[in-house]
Amino acid sequence: MTLVLAWNNVRANRMSFAASFAAVVLAAMLVGGSGMLVAGAGARDELNGVMGLLVLSAAVSGFVSIFVIAGMLSLHVLRQRRTWGLLRSVGMTPRQVRWLVTAEALVLAVLASVAGCVLAVPYAVTMAEAMRMTGLAPVGVPVEVTPGPFIMALVVGLAVTLLAARSAARKAVRVGPLEVLRESAAQRRLLPWPRAVIGVLMLCGGSALAYLVPQVKPVAAFPAGLGAAMALSVGASALGPIALAGIGWLLGAVLARLDPGAGMLARASLITQPRRAMSAASPVMLTVALACTFLFAVATSDAAAGVVRTGTSAWAAPMMVGSGVVYTVIAVLNATAMTMTERAEEIRLLRTVGTKPRQLTRAVIWETLIVTAAGTLLGTGIAVVCLTVLGKAATGVPWFAYSLPQYVGLVLVCVVSGLIGGLTATRRARRGVLLPD
Repeated sequence: MTLVLAWNNVRANRMSFAASFAAVVLAAMLVGGSGMLVAGAGARDELNGVMGLLVLSAAVSGFVSIFVIAGMLSLHVLRQRRTWGLLRSVGMTPRQVRWLVTAEALVLAVLASVAGCVLAVPYAVTMAEAMRMTGLAPVGVPVEVTPGPFIMALVVGLAVTLLAARSAARKAVRVGPLEVLRESAAQRRLLPWPRAVIGVLMLCGGSALAYLVPQVKPVAAFPAGLGAAMALSVGASALGPIALAGIGWLLGAVLARLDPGAGMLARASLITQPRRAMSAASPVMLTVALACTFLFAVATSDAAAGVVRTGTSAWAAPMMVGSGVVYTVIAVLNATAMTMTERAEEIRLLRTVGTKPRQLTRAVIWETLIVTAAGTLLGTGIAVVCLTVLGKAATGVPWFAYSLPQYVGLVLVCVVSGLIGGLTATRRARRGVLLPD
């Protein structure tokens, strides 16, 4: 019965689950494709260096997928909080709600993992050719199609989604039966204590790991630096609503003077719902932190060794973080669209009291830019910390190389994705009929 209800819920909320489905497909595709390449490269001694990069890329993709899918499922739960409250009010127990959320995730995971396995073979073939063309691999990387990578992809797809569903299920269970009567848009608690504890522990763990990076062996410095970036990203995401509320208050005050109507609306939204805004800022922060750490650590290592990459070889490192950028586009589009869709009634109400569509459009733009700026600042700070210790491990001094065009390109991808998601999701509320569909 629960699986039938979960299947019906997934079908009825296809748009809410679409981005999560795409993220799981990418996770299974990347893990399965990388597994085929690792299996093929393992037979050749000259490809041992490539194997390490492939394994590291798959591990980063798995971490990003957990991070992104957890955020998406949490947004879905928050958006459907009145549904959970209604189910609780008619007698559904917390355990039944938890099983329903888990069953929805299981249906999504099975379908998406199978699709990812189907796409893993063409992905592996494309990556093998790209590594040959960029010179990342000294010889062609054979693609070995065996059952192992497919099994691993299925396990990762299911495990990642069910792990992310645990957090979402806890949020659904906390929704009380009287939630259907709640109309307030203000956040009841800025930072629940379990989230605060996790944030502090991850920040402490990431800081300790970053401190140890210059002291470990050179071969372990790069993985340790990426691990520190991951831990710091999780901690910053957990504690991010506090930072975002402060950033929104400061930047919103400036916007309220430059554009009084739209700036005031954007500022009020960020101050009253910082956790909702952090859902869109988190994928930006994660991408800037991990992508910059990976790209500029490679650039720092090349600079320390006197290596200058030109032509197609210069694209080797960006190619390895391409999956993270794809995740960012999906996550930012989905998070911004879902948070803005939730505000459709608020936008229609503002129109009824005389707010013009142009003012609402500017408010959405300003809010998206502030959220992106907050995510960029947090991600840049994490990347600077990790790159500084990685540079010290490679050169003996706290220094690192960087590329301003690559950094600006990452930020622009995040900004454009957020603007597209926000403006598209609110278009009908801003310019359509005043009554909801």
